[in-house]
Amino acid sequence: MFKRIFILFVSIGVGFMAAEKPTEAQDNKTTVIVDTGSRKCYDNRKEIRFPRRGEAFFGQDAQYEGNTPAYRNNGDGTITDLNTGLMWSKAVDDNKASLVEAEKIARNMTLGGYRDWRVPNIKELYSLIDFRGYAGFSGRNMSSVPSNAIPFINTDYFDFKYGQVNAGERYMDAQWLSKTKYVSTTMRGDKTLFGVNFADGRIEGYGYQRPGSSREKKFYVRYVRGNAYGANNFVDNSDGTITDRATGLMWMRTDSGKAMNWQEALKYAEDLVYAGYDDWRLPNAKELQYIVDYSRSPDTTGSPAMDPIFQTTAIVNEVGEKDYPCFWTSTTHLDGPDPGRSAAYVAFGRALGKMNGTIMDVHGAGAQRSDPKVGSPSYRGPQGDRLRVDNYVRCVRGGSVKVRTSAPTEEKNKYPYNVKGYESVGRTDSKRQEGPEGMRRPPSGKEGRRGHRRPPPRRR
Repeated sequence: MFKRIFILFVSIGVGFMAAEKPTEAQDNKTTVIVDTGSRKCYDNRKEIRFPRRGEAFFGQDAQYEGNTPAYRNNGDGTITDLNTGLMWSKAVDDNKASLVEAEKIARNMTLGGYRDWRVPNIKELYSLIDFRGYAGFSGRNMSSVPSNAIPFINTDYFDFKYGQVNAGERYMDAQWLSKTKYVSTTMRGDKTLFGVNFADGRIEGYGYQRPGSSREKKFYVRYVRGNAYGANNFVDNSDGTITDRATGLMWMRTDSGKAMNWQEALKYAEDLVYAGYDDWRLPNAKELQYIVDYSRSPDTTGSPAMDPIFQTTAIVNEVGEKDYPCFWTSTTHLDGPDPGRSAAYVAFGRALGKMNGTIMDVHGAGAQRSDPKVGSPSYRGPQGDRLRVDNYVRCVRGGSVKVRTSAPTEEKNKYPYNVKGYESVGRTDSKRQEGPEGMRRPPSGKEGRRGHRRPPPRRR
């Protein structure tokens, strides 16, 4: 589906060699990156009709159809992902577990008659996220689940629980465990591992053990079995591009070299002619997260969390340290009182926040969070996430994507449409986000930009 452009025909030798380089994986079997599930288009605040090529906001996630999420309920407490081939446990145990406890449970599991269960790595776990979810909004109330909240996982197949509010947790405390540890530390020296919060649609590093403490943070756990998922196989094509033979995707070797807002990032990608190709796009959240190298970080390797085959612009962060940028994705992240106003990004440098007046790495290089699509830099949330608003871009091309010109027809009796409260999410009329559950956006004032006081500094 791509168009190859030879800008200088006189460079026939170089041009021909580049044209002959395959963009698909050389191996017999490629790793399938599951689509994010996004089916709607948004401007900087709300849902819009699908833009046409050349119009503002063209090129966002919903317009590029990838490998549609597909699962099979095996009827024995297991779910098979028909894209990745991974098999998952369906149920959720109310008893959260530490990594050590979860690994012991996995070794003794016989679910479905299998004995090779394991705790997933972060790329395996993130393959399940579905960006049709919505974190929900009910003002300052974190002790009950908002009526408009939708889990970021397909609840037709997977059991799901919000935080245990009766035990003093916030409803947002629905972090799922991975075995991927952060090679540095977060907060004030906390040992950290990455997890996915399927209540708010983020990857974050969670401090599981503070210095001098033997206590470990506990998580919900979903166990997995099957061939390991998450490896890359990068090849430098010697023309400014990198092909991941594991997935068949081709990437820019370098990045945009400057930060920009989300709308500008979409346009940058759609207008890009680079290495002779004109079909570059802004990657979706799962495509971009798949190239994170979780063995690297600014503090331990002096590099971004990315294979050194890539070139990444260094920046000076908010505390004057050498650091590396966050990178936009094409995926709108439904969060807050205006669920179309933020887009997901992946932090390849430190994921900074401000706590008690101190700026620090709160979620780790490799986190996926979100920023407002437009606005001014600020801080937000329990860990004071740094909102830069302007982020960098690394474009991608290839894969099995097809361009959508309109929203697909969905079955209303399936996720997410069958989740109570779905119809109130992202409404485009002037009375959006109003209702009996405190969904009207509160006025700004002393209680902060979201209209409610910041909750205690607890991990999302």
